[in-house]
Amino acid sequence: MNTSNKLKILNDPIYGFITIPNELIFDIIQHPYFQRLRRVSQMGLTYLVYPGAHHTRFHHALGCMHLMSKAIQVLRFKGVLISEDEATALQIAILLHDIGHGPFSHAMEHSIVEKITHEEISLAFMKALNEEFDGKLALAILIFEGKHPRTFFYQLISSQLDMDRSDYLKRDSFYTGVAEGNINSERLITMLNVVNDELVVEEKGIYSVEKFLLARRLMYWQVYLHKTGVGAEQLLVRVLKRAKELVNSGAKIPASNPFQYFLQHKINDTNFDAVALKTFAKLDDYDIVSAMKSWMNHDDVVLSNLSTMIINRDLLKIKLSSNPVSDTEFKALQEQAKQKYNLSDEEVNYFVFQSSVSNTAYSDVESGIKILLKNDAVVDVSEASDHLNLKVLTKTVKKYFVCYPKVM
Repeated sequence: MNTSNKLKILNDPIYGFITIPNELIFDIIQHPYFQRLRRVSQMGLTYLVYPGAHHTRFHHALGCMHLMSKAIQVLRFKGVLISEDEATALQIAILLHDIGHGPFSHAMEHSIVEKITHEEISLAFMKALNEEFDGKLALAILIFEGKHPRTFFYQLISSQLDMDRSDYLKRDSFYTGVAEGNINSERLITMLNVVNDELVVEEKGIYSVEKFLLARRLMYWQVYLHKTGVGAEQLLVRVLKRAKELVNSGAKIPASNPFQYFLQHKINDTNFDAVALKTFAKLDDYDIVSAMKSWMNHDDVVLSNLSTMIINRDLLKIKLSSNPVSDTEFKALQEQAKQKYNLSDEEVNYFVFQSSVSNTAYSDVESGIKILLKNDAVVDVSEASDHLNLKVLTKTVKKYFVCYPKVM
């Protein structure tokens, strides 16, 4: 009989001690599907810009679970009725909300698989785990899908002020050393309440919300959409695209068995079955890095060069601006690259390309952050705030970039 203590306490660099709430959650954490997250980076290739950003989805998931426990405690103290089953379901839903991320997180979300998001894969994992745990995740799945009648349950999992954002901003700020992103997640949670089944923030917490939104904007442009990080992720996507093309043409590409499966098969939302899920569960950052180290010596000039660029951090030059480069300038860059590296019309697209990135710090169109005023009225934070810049944060900012070899 297994008599091991399952009520473990973990030491987290952000929050200090984190307690695993019950044996069911302990068993879920111990499951190989969840343990895989130890080998999936939280911030993709951002460590090429910020060397400390080596934390994983495992760290983040546990942090989210901790914040959810705090939120449940706060709401119960304020008279919001949450049963033990509902509390466990909320903790499981946030714990597993990112379990569907593939290697290097967002960088390869639409490369390894197509037309299927990490949220959909997370749901597939949750359903598979629900079968293994005899239906004990059913309520968590209901909440995760937004089908539970209590609206604020889903808002705690996914909204503009959810436990996910509350953890990743603070955690990513810590590991990158970018102090501008350091939010006071504890105070934000302490100010939460529920009115008419909707999550609200009490008026005295409005400045913490403003700081949260501003921190999110700064983190996106300074960290998540940093031009060097964007350029590195674009290279990673193209490495996989090239590898798939070569495999489809009959070339031999060394890779681990799980990675080979996704190179050889076109997996999308229509055929992501139990086999694909179990294979996906064996895939992590190590598969990709190991493969690229082998590909550095491959005969294909595109695959070998792209892999070498990432492994040795000798990336393409990237220029970010408010306007796209002209067609004339872009074609001139491509012609120059074709001549210098003896590339075909198809091959040059791997080394000279352009696209765009955009970010909206706060959306007042979708379900926004509601403030509970002292007179019991509930208004959107953009109306309640006296911060002149808050309206500016509702505007989508778009920037264009072009990538090309440095020596040109």
